[in-house]
Amino acid sequence: MHHFSYRGSVLHAEDVPVPAIAEAVGTPFYCYATATIERHYRVFAEAVGANGSGHARVFYAMKANSNAGVLATLARLGAGADTVSEGEIRRAIAAGIPAERIVLSGVGKTEAELAYAVAAGIYQINIETEGELEMLARVAARLGRRQAAVFRVNPDVGAGGHAKITTGSSDNKFGISIEEAVRLYGRARQLSGVGGPGVEMVGLAVHIGSQIRETGELEAAFLKLRQTTEALRASGYAVSRLDLGGGLGIPYDVPVDFDHGPDLIHAYAAVVNRVLGDLGVELGYEPGRIIVGNAGILVTRVIGFNRRPAKAFAIVDAAMNDLVRPAMYDAYHEIWPVQAPAAGAPVESYDVVGPICESSDSFASARPLPRLAEGDLVALMTAGAYGSAMSSTYNSRLLVPEVLVNGRDFAVVRPRPSYDDLIALDRMPPWLAGPA
Repeated sequence: MHHFSYRGSVLHAEDVPVPAIAEAVGTPFYCYATATIERHYRVFAEAVGANGSGHARVFYAMKANSNAGVLATLARLGAGADTVSEGEIRRAIAAGIPAERIVLSGVGKTEAELAYAVAAGIYQINIETEGELEMLARVAARLGRRQAAVFRVNPDVGAGGHAKITTGSSDNKFGISIEEAVRLYGRARQLSGVGGPGVEMVGLAVHIGSQIRETGELEAAFLKLRQTTEALRASGYAVSRLDLGGGLGIPYDVPVDFDHGPDLIHAYAAVVNRVLGDLGVELGYEPGRIIVGNAGILVTRVIGFNRRPAKAFAIVDAAMNDLVRPAMYDAYHEIWPVQAPAAGAPVESYDVVGPICESSDSFASARPLPRLAEGDLVALMTAGAYGSAMSSTYNSRLLVPEVLVNGRDFAVVRPRPSYDDLIALDRMPPWLAGPA
């Protein structure tokens, strides 16, 4: 369930009518439902056994949606955070997720980022290259810390809803090869020894892609992870943690139905238990999209039409800088009118487009919708993941506000900046200051 539904003829976010939010904050805006975030997290955590026993931990992949209100909601449920930059670590801590529940991933960590992470005392760093191992060992030794880390291995098993979000193939930039795992475990011991400052290798990580709706590729990757674990143990190395990444997908074409979600999550949990359950390791999970994707919508207003003999363009005030997924991934989003159409209302086919000077600034092509009029509000559904987090100020457009709903209440959790705020980000060089 995503907690966006029609009551009477008006779309509501939980118990709040969407037009009331539009009147308060203007359009376009993102709106998130607390009830959906909480439900999806609980379903996932219960399925994988993250009940505080130490057998499993959930690190929310905050690259999907890093709004402080979303993070704080998850922090109160006990979630950790999977981060990919110093900025994300800082955001997570500021939102109430303690450092001891934070993992740092990413293929291009800088020395400054590693130093910040080690000094903050985060739970784990996922190492992706030999050079990063050596850098982390130096940093941790300099700080007098012993940092827990795992190697992210590349199983040469790619999966995902698009080539640009497939990460587990040998053609992708992520992770060390499985064949290198034993050698690099040995290298880590040479660099840091046992017990002193430096790096303590505690396990392995894998992440093969995003928007995965079947478990076959995941099972193949987990089998390789098991084989690598057994090879490391046979060589005398300890493996106490396996980080299984994230990547479980959601239905963009039928966002009203999350019933598949628990089914997919439980099928996934069954695969994990069957392949890895007897290894006696702590399991880490990094769900993102499946927690927040269906929890958000992007509300926009129709500002005009461009009618041609063969098609009609409905122009809205949201654009690809606000939601880039359709332009970047050819992604599909359901579009719902905020005012429900009357029974038998006429339907037209529209290309729903934004105002940016790019032909790629399009949300839908030949989409049948109830006949629209200038000023109508429409909602792009399933926009809670990789929506606001990937937005920009392209064309000098303002970032749109984000709103969090909780029952009958709503609050702006990121305000719309002013044009003065936007322009003030630039600095004029001395030779151009003053009159021409």
